[in-house]
Amino acid sequence: MRDHLPAAALKRREAFRRVEEAFAAHGFVPLETPAMERLSTLLGKYGEEGDQLIYRVLHRGERLARALGRDPVEPGDLSELGLRYDLTVPLARVTAEYRAQLPAVFRRYQIQSVWRADRAQRGRFREFTQCDADIVGSKSLIADAEALVVLHASLAALGFSDFTILLNHRELLRALIAASGIPADSEQETLVVLDKIGKIGREAVETELGGLAAVGPDRARRLLDLVPDDAEDRDGDLERLRKLGGALPEGPGRSAASDLIGLFDALDGALGETAPIRFSPSLARGLSYYTGPIFEVVAAGGAGSLAGGGRYDGLVGMFSGRDTPAVGFSLGMERILMLLEEGGVFSAEGAAPQAMLCPLPEIAVRDTLRVARTLRAAGVRLDVQVDSLKKLGKQLSRAVAAGVRFALILGPDELAGGRCTVRNLETGEQHTVPLAEVRKNLT
Repeated sequence: MRDHLPAAALKRREAFRRVEEAFAAHGFVPLETPAMERLSTLLGKYGEEGDQLIYRVLHRGERLARALGRDPVEPGDLSELGLRYDLTVPLARVTAEYRAQLPAVFRRYQIQSVWRADRAQRGRFREFTQCDADIVGSKSLIADAEALVVLHASLAALGFSDFTILLNHRELLRALIAASGIPADSEQETLVVLDKIGKIGREAVETELGGLAAVGPDRARRLLDLVPDDAEDRDGDLERLRKLGGALPEGPGRSAASDLIGLFDALDGALGETAPIRFSPSLARGLSYYTGPIFEVVAAGGAGSLAGGGRYDGLVGMFSGRDTPAVGFSLGMERILMLLEEGGVFSAEGAAPQAMLCPLPEIAVRDTLRVARTLRAAGVRLDVQVDSLKKLGKQLSRAVAAGVRFALILGPDELAGGRCTVRNLETGEQHTVPLAEVRKNLT
């Protein structure tokens, strides 16, 4: 968990603003939910590994004392609330709880903090901000395509260009697991391991799968023989999908391969045939609630996942008891911001103060603030020197320390003429202009 000092906070806010603008441009509306949810809402939605990473909130006062007095003390005795693990499960709860007040097809975005009791590492934190966009209420392939379109638009708005969106389908994976002879009740743990191929390689995954009691070496080998390596190009992706679909019996697995081919075709129209969309046969997405197409964004250079999501048609029904299809994704904003910072391609100049007003000692407070009001009304993002510093040099040093590019010097002559002197603190150049022209000189 981290503090964000002004320079970092400004960049974060600018990033969130760009993402929010991209979401809104594609018809999504905002939603906010509490930081805490009932454990009954959270548990059982993320798989066994995810459940272990949920921060539980202890009871307080007498209730906690009573719980501690039990012998033995069970974890469930101590808490009934947990911090948000993600934004998808709260969305499912809200959709079920307020379905009469929401449109039949609900496009929502949500930008809020989540918490995971994870091992901290580069680009991964225990408190971080997720940016989600989801479409609830439609089984149409168009909904899946639209989710990928807004995902692509969000990354482009942040300045990303070199990234790839990897696609797969949970039903296709389930069919391959079944064809390998792996029991259905071991499907989730198999998917968690299979999802590691891109990180640890096929050989290590085969060893780990072989060590699972319900899988064993022979079934692990059969599964990996069925899961092809990634193809070299888009045409190869489509060919592999056709072969996989043809090799499977009639049923959900074959339909899944057909759905992915249709999704590629839909995205050709939405993003063009050169869009960075690829089929990744080993992509599994560890969360247990996915039911259909799944996707993940990877940046060039092995920087890890930038975003991930997919279709989860069964999750809302856990709360409502009704079939409610949904698809969506989450941006990994912490890793995205880290990469943009390292690449030097992201600026928050549009959010930071542009200038500091530096009045000379003989200028009255009233006149200083009147000029500041005029400049701000004209659109200047303005800081004002608030200390009574007699030497202009000290005021300019304060302006440099504040991180602004320009000092606006206000002396008696400037005040009398409705002007100020604009000094570029980077180059030292300065010139005197009317107050009405200050904004266009701050470049």
